[in-house]
Amino acid sequence: MAEVVLFHHALGLTEGVVAFADDLRAAGHTVHTPDLLDGRTFGSIEEGVAHVREIGFGTVVRRGAEAVADLSEELVYAGFSLGVLPAQMLAQTRAGARGALLYYSCVPVAEFSPVWPAGVPVQVHGKSEDPVFAGEGDLDAARALVASTKDAELFLYPGEQHYFADRTLPTYDEDAAKLLMERTLTFLS
Repeated sequence: MAEVVLFHHALGLTEGVVAFADDLRAAGHTVHTPDLLDGRTFGSIEEGVAHVREIGFGTVVRRGAEAVADLSEELVYAGFSLGVLPAQMLAQTRAGARGALLYYSCVPVAEFSPVWPAGVPVQVHGKSEDPVFAGEGDLDAARALVASTKDAELFLYPGEQHYFADRTLPTYDEDAAKLLMERTLTFLS
């Protein structure tokens, strides 16, 4: 079974993120859910992103690195949207990474290192019409990542919801979320 660090989205460490982690735990995986926003949660993406802008995106990435400092190096790094920043950075730069699961977001590989590390598998999941994922460059970054390594997969789901796998939000898409979870569990096995 895998040991996973799951970083939350801009709404904070919500019940939906914890429920997703609990589903992974129920499948036998060890899952850590660090809180990158000091216990704060937000009612909208805009509020959460505004807070992150105040504290700095670099602070979020630094807190992610600090959260894993005392954990094994052999981790799978996963992140939802904002949480992709520390997840992707750690997968690309921390020795021993076992893989990365990037949900709703992907940044250009060159942001953290010149190339994706060999032998570190990665999955990217997003909605094909999501204005954030498809409209702000994440989909392009994901396609470039897939083209750059044999260890990457991109899964596009129909629709425009951003936080589509968080069952506590109105953007939840049950069918897409089930498929995302199946693909995640296959990846972790």
